[in-house]
Amino acid sequence: MNATVLQKPAPLATLPGPCPVITTERLLLRPHRIADATAIAESLSDFKVSRMLSRVPQPYDRQDALDWLVPQTSGILPDWTLAVTTGDDVHIGVVAIELRTGGWHLGYWLNRSYWDRGYMTEAAAAVLERFFRRMPDATLHSGAFADNLASLHVQKKLGFRIADADEIFCLSRNRMVPHIETILVAEDFRRPGRP
Repeated sequence: MNATVLQKPAPLATLPGPCPVITTERLLLRPHRIADATAIAESLSDFKVSRMLSRVPQPYDRQDALDWLVPQTSGILPDWTLAVTTGDDVHIGVVAIELRTGGWHLGYWLNRSYWDRGYMTEAAAAVLERFFRRMPDATLHSGAFADNLASLHVQKKLGFRIADADEIFCLSRNRMVPHIETILVAEDFRRPGRP
């Protein structure tokens, strides 16, 4: 008998399953659609938004959004990239949990017109709650540029703790920027009340 037949197959990595649809008190989080390209381009062409994201170029246009959306909508990635929408299905931001080298990473952004309303805390908390139900043993990594106090505050409210600090390249700023690395495990997750 062939020795390869007797070997156990390598275990598959545990994945959270398909990107869900999640409803919160004020928001609907859903998988992205190609039709979201214009709204994404409008949000990320705002330098006040893109400067807080490491991988977003400036200028940013509809073709950049389409280039990002095609793999996100293909269904072949293990990632969750949820469109944050208001009740009228207006795309206002993204909450993503991506499988990268080193594990699962939480990232997010919000159109500047919707800042300071507690939307991102609400959206991220709902996604984290669903993710940890499916992946209770996972460790989530996140972080923010050191000058992005609002994002660091969101992470703190959700239970993330600071794990490290470094500098990473910010494409829109075209330079290295101080970055705070954070980490979260299921038992430390906190679902804050509405602001």
